[in-house]
Amino acid sequence: MSNQDQAIQATYFSIIGNTILSILKGLAGFFGNSYALIADAIESTTDIFASFLVLFGIKYASRPADKNHPYGHGRAEPLITFLVVGFLIASAVVIAYESIINIKTPHELPKPWTLIVLGVIIVWKEYSFRLVMKKAIQTNSSSLRADAWHHRSDAVTSIAAFIGITIALILGKGYEAADDWAALLASGFIVYNSYMIFRPALGEIMDEHFYDDLVLEIREISSQVNGILGTEKCYIRKAGMVYHVDLHARVSSEITVREGHDLAHQLKDHLKHEIPKLGNILIHIEPD
Repeated sequence: MSNQDQAIQATYFSIIGNTILSILKGLAGFFGNSYALIADAIESTTDIFASFLVLFGIKYASRPADKNHPYGHGRAEPLITFLVVGFLIASAVVIAYESIINIKTPHELPKPWTLIVLGVIIVWKEYSFRLVMKKAIQTNSSSLRADAWHHRSDAVTSIAAFIGITIALILGKGYEAADDWAALLASGFIVYNSYMIFRPALGEIMDEHFYDDLVLEIREISSQVNGILGTEKCYIRKAGMVYHVDLHARVSSEITVREGHDLAHQLKDHLKHEIPKLGNILIHIEPD
């Protein structure tokens, strides 16, 4: 299965899971008198739209290079990540606003059975985070990584709700707003998490260097090609699920231009074979 297919499969998993959970949370929050659960449902609803954005981004970013996009369409991925972050921040603002309103408004204690619902949700969202993050790492997808962190933030929101409802039930009358405070706290975590998702995507769009390990791997594999005496500059930039490379390779100064040209192609083919995640590779030949 290709990286694109794995990423798309993981995104469909997120969409289906978030749809089911948003309905479950909304119903449990309404009938269980828990705004923390309703806030959870709001976040899961925004997660559905965010996952659809990720799905679009992955499909668009995987389109082949064309005349207007000689390096492909991979840069669409971090742009989609920015939109996903926007969804996260918007949901955090809505949750915080509604939490403050509910803190000021007298209401009944949450129902005890809502803790069972939250327990199931926490386990499922953590499992979802681990599964989608594994696929994000395997496919080098920044937008899928953002989708994975949606699951983790959802799990943390549910943990906060679980703690808040537990406090309200144990301490009783006068502590009805404990789960609202929990939802408010969770909104702060979502904003922080949004920054953690945004930062690497910004680095990707700005060609920031994060790839020392990959540079070392490229240098080591390059030395396996007969006639390549060493490597000098090596620049890497990520676009979607692939890495574009500019590499300076040293060869004997006694060989012909034709021989140097052939060596450059051998090196390029060898790198592509050994490191499939590499995209466009530009080899510059330097005389030793």
